[in-house]
Amino acid sequence: MNELHQHILSKSVYVGVFLILLVLLVLTVAASSVHLGPLNIIVAMTIAVVKALLIILYFMHVRYSSRLIWIFAGGAFFWVGILFVLTMTDFLSRDWLIVPGK
Repeated sequence: MNELHQHILSKSVYVGVFLILLVLLVLTVAASSVHLGPLNIIVAMTIAVVKALLIILYFMHVRYSSRLIWIFAGGAFFWVGILFVLTMTDFLSRDWLIVPGK
């Protein structure tokens, strides 16, 4: 069977998601100016993941797609998570030199 139905979202949903993304943008800028020590990277990544989820779910229409699309989108998101973890293991395993004047 062919399931080529398309779920139409209202403009208010798009505007709402856009406004949430703008708030998250302001949070990103505000978080970059606050010194939280080792929590800076966690806060930045959390905000980035929330923004990515909003874009994937609403602007890429995954929220109302079939289970197969959910599986592939979830697999891609899981793979990006693996890449972030591998990157962070390299980042955390290095000794950082303190540069005078910075």
